[in-house]
Amino acid sequence: MKKKLLIDMGRLRKSREGAPSDGPRFDAIIRDSPNQNGLKTLRELALFQFSCRRCAEAPCVMACPAQALEKDADGILHRSTHLCVACKSCVVICPFGTIMNDLFEHIRTDGRYFDLDEPDELQRFLELNPDSRVSLIGTDTSPKQDVHTLREGILIKEYTWEKHKNPEK
Repeated sequence: MKKKLLIDMGRLRKSREGAPSDGPRFDAIIRDSPNQNGLKTLRELALFQFSCRRCAEAPCVMACPAQALEKDADGILHRSTHLCVACKSCVVICPFGTIMNDLFEHIRTDGRYFDLDEPDELQRFLELNPDSRVSLIGTDTSPKQDVHTLREGILIKEYTWEKHKNPEK
């Protein structure tokens, strides 16, 4: 069985809390996002897929002056990086605080973003995220364990809003 990358979003968030804004922040680039609207960070995709409450009348979508946000058929939010002007109207209006300021940082090739499809970069990403924030595992997991598939080979450990709403899920 091929090992899968497991990212614990709770631990990753805690590692970023209190870190200086100019300090090291490490994230991964996902090249094959579902809507192909530019490079996406792992955190953005995970937040929109698992943490977003999928409001029926999404205020973030309505507040976006550039029309860079849209919901897909499953209610998952997507941001077009080509249209987004980083005005952060969506950050201010989100009633649940799902969208965060740091999602609008420009992706730079300065050693802070890693392409997880490249073995050397994956290894460095693992080394820079200690304490079980990021690990390789060889077992399958389930939503009952708060582990969800982001894409093939990448699992996200996150306590979703749906589980909070319906604890038996």
